[in-house]
Amino acid sequence: MVKELVYRGYAFPGWMVGAISILTGGRRGSSRAAGTSLLLLLSAAGLARSQETLASISADVQRIYENAKGAVVRIESEDDFGRLAGTGFLIDPNGTIYTAYDVGGESRDITVEFGSNRYPARRLVADAKSGVAILKVEANTPWIPLGNSDELKLASPVVTIGYPLDLPATPTFGLVGGFDLKYLNRYFSTTLVRANLPVQKGEAGSPILNLKGEAVGILIRSIGNQSACYALPMKAAEKIRSDYVRYGAARPGWLGVSVREREYAVGDSKVEISGLEEHSPAENSGLQIGDTLLQVGQIKVRTAPDTLNVAFFLTAGDRVPVTVVRDGKGITVELTAADMPASPNREPSMLLPGLSSELRSPAEFPSYP
Repeated sequence: MVKELVYRGYAFPGWMVGAISILTGGRRGSSRAAGTSLLLLLSAAGLARSQETLASISADVQRIYENAKGAVVRIESEDDFGRLAGTGFLIDPNGTIYTAYDVGGESRDITVEFGSNRYPARRLVADAKSGVAILKVEANTPWIPLGNSDELKLASPVVTIGYPLDLPATPTFGLVGGFDLKYLNRYFSTTLVRANLPVQKGEAGSPILNLKGEAVGILIRSIGNQSACYALPMKAAEKIRSDYVRYGAARPGWLGVSVREREYAVGDSKVEISGLEEHSPAENSGLQIGDTLLQVGQIKVRTAPDTLNVAFFLTAGDRVPVTVVRDGKGITVELTAADMPASPNREPSMLLPGLSSELRSPAEFPSYP
């Protein structure tokens, strides 16, 4: 009885060989035929599994598309250079729309189309730093539920639905390729999701959807040869919308802390406080120059660029816990973030020598032709 068959580097147990002997009639010297038959069967099984996987992906994309397409809108507007076209999506039954700043941030005569309906839209808020604009139509509308963008991981599957050129709403499937705070040696104001989704002109502002059909991001820029794109995470977009609901505009906070990065880490952080500005929330807070910065609010700090995310998520008027290490001991103090003083050269809440001049909004990068 054959205990094992080794064929072209593959070792098959005897029970498989016995099963394959049915195909060869159990003839002596049929090991090569048995191995060939087994490999053919395994190849067929692998192909069937691949086809099942592709069919499952196709079914997921179709399901998401059918559920969400009614809340994805075509946006037309005009600026000083001519007509603009893009995409947006409804996020509540009251006509609130998320789109890209390029589409609705500075344009006028904005019109929104979904289904057979066309509505004039007004701009609620536009934030160039994040790349998002929020519009409003006066209508009862379908909407897409919002998801938790923090649940996105590398290679998470995502779907976008947009209006390329003058074509109907079109779904595209891809994977999360990374989470970037810097591109072309320039820093964003907050971490963006890089998705391997090919995009076309007209799709800026499209929703990035997880497989539950929830919007977890907003497509704000194409990158490279348009084979990928950057999306603002929904958590960041909701920060801007929350500011608008509370204050009528985006309201970045300021702590008045300068930082620098050491060559060594203390408590997993290389970031130390290098200065406390006069008349700032940090000045008499109990923080000291030389403290190692570990966390601000819910955001952990490991390197100096991490403080850009700290700055983005601060809102003036909020109480913010700041955790540092001093002489080997952890210390937490609470500060109330202030409004950012008027200064064109200062970034909100944190001053990062060597980084401030490199900061760019997503709208400043080359994008759609």
